[in-house]
Amino acid sequence: MTVTIVGSQLGDEGKGRVVDLYGAAADVVVRYQGGDNAGHTVVHGGEEYKLSLVPSGVIRGKVGVLGNGCVVNPETLFDELDALRERDLDADVRVAERAHVIMPYHRVLDGIEETEKEDLAAGTTGRGIGPTYEDKVGRRGVRVGDLLDADTLRDRLEYVVPQKRALYEQVFGGDPDDPDLDGAFDVDAMFDHARAFGERIEREGMAVDCGTFLTERLDDGADVMLEGAQGTSLDIDHGVYPYVTSSNPTAGGATVGTGLGPTVVGGEGSEVVGVVKAYLSRVGTGPLPTELGHVEGQTPEDGGDTADDAEELATYIRDEGGEYGTVTGRPRRVGWLDVPMLRHAARANGFTGIAVNHLDVLAGLDTVKVGHAYEFDGEEVLTMPATTEKWGRCSAVLREFDGWPETDWSAVAEEGYDAIPENARDYLEYIADELDAPVYAVGVGPDREETVVVEAPW
Repeated sequence: MTVTIVGSQLGDEGKGRVVDLYGAAADVVVRYQGGDNAGHTVVHGGEEYKLSLVPSGVIRGKVGVLGNGCVVNPETLFDELDALRERDLDADVRVAERAHVIMPYHRVLDGIEETEKEDLAAGTTGRGIGPTYEDKVGRRGVRVGDLLDADTLRDRLEYVVPQKRALYEQVFGGDPDDPDLDGAFDVDAMFDHARAFGERIEREGMAVDCGTFLTERLDDGADVMLEGAQGTSLDIDHGVYPYVTSSNPTAGGATVGTGLGPTVVGGEGSEVVGVVKAYLSRVGTGPLPTELGHVEGQTPEDGGDTADDAEELATYIRDEGGEYGTVTGRPRRVGWLDVPMLRHAARANGFTGIAVNHLDVLAGLDTVKVGHAYEFDGEEVLTMPATTEKWGRCSAVLREFDGWPETDWSAVAEEGYDAIPENARDYLEYIADELDAPVYAVGVGPDREETVVVEAPW
C-alpha cells in the first residue's frame, strides 16, 4: 500500500517528523517533488539531522527515492549522503532517471531573476529550483538519465548553455566568463561537471525508472511512503499564486512525480495524511490574514496585527516553536491557525487523516484563537478564494478557545491521547471536525518520541 504525506499549509508543518514517525513500517520512502530548498529536520535519539534533498526516511534505514517530479542538485545529493555516512548512516538512495538536474547556470540565474522580479512572486532560496522547472517545461532541461550518456549530455548542453550565456550577458548585463562563476556558461565545463556526477550515480547504481521500480516493490508486497515538500498553499496550481513553489506538493503531485497511477496513490487501502501545524507559519511575502506581528521584508506593508500584544505573542510563538527556516535561517511569519486554508487543503488532497504538530508551543496561553472563516466584501466565506488578490482582501473571522497549561509533554506522549489537556483535545477535535479527517498523531515536542500516536495509517 501507499501512504502519502502532504503539507496542509505553507510548508514548515513538520512533515519530516511525520515521515520519520510512520517510516518504521515503510519499506521505501519517496520524495515526489521539489528540490534542495525543502528543509526537513528530523530528531532521533537526541541527534538532529537536517536534510534538504535526501528523503527523511533514510534516517530509519529505509530505501529513499527521489522521484521524477523532483529537481536534483547532484552536489547537494552527494554532500548529504557523504555527511550521513560520516555519522554511520549508509543511506540507500535511488534517483529517477526522469528527474531534472539543477545545473550551476540555474543557480546563477535564479539570484539575478529574483532581483528583477522584486515583489511579483515568492522569494526563493537562490538554489536554482524555479529556473530548472522552467527548463523542464520549456523542453530544454537536463535529466538524470542524460548524465549517464556522454553523447546525449553533450547534445543537451550544446543546445541550452549558449542560450543561458546569451541571457546572462545580453539581458542581465553579466560577464559569462567571470572566473567566479566556475564555468557556469561554458559547455565544456558544464559537461565535465555533470558527467562526473553521472559516473558516480552509475557507479553506485542509483539511477532507476521510478514508476517501474516502485510498482515492482509494491507488487512484491512492499509498503511505500510518498513524501511531499512545501505545502498545499505553495502548490503551483492550488496555492497562493504567484507566491508559490514551482511544483505540485499536493497529493496529485505524488502521482505524476513518481509514475504511480492515481488509483494506486489514492485507491482503496491507501492513505493521504495531511500535516497541520497547530498555528500558522511561513517564510516569504504575500498575504496572511491571521498573521500576528510584522516581519520586515516579508509582511506586506498593510499586513499583520501590529498591536503591542500581538507583536509580543508573535515573538513568543516564533521563539517557542523555533520558527526560522531550516535552509535559509530566515525568521518565519507566524499567525493563528487559518482554517479556511485547511479546508482548501483537505478538498484538494482528500485527506484520510491528519497529524497535528507543535501543539505544545501554544501551551500556557490564556486564549488560543483560530481564523475560523474570512470576511470578504461583507460576506463570510469558509475557504480560500481562487486568487491571491482576493485572499489579500480577506480578514480573519476569529474563534476563541480556552488555553491549556504547560505539562510534561514527554509523559503525555507515553500515556497517549487522553493525557493531552482537555482544552487542547477540544482544539484538536475542532480541527478534525472541520476537515472531516480523524487525528492520527499529535506532535508535542521536537523528538520522534514526543508524539502521541493515535492511529497508524498502515
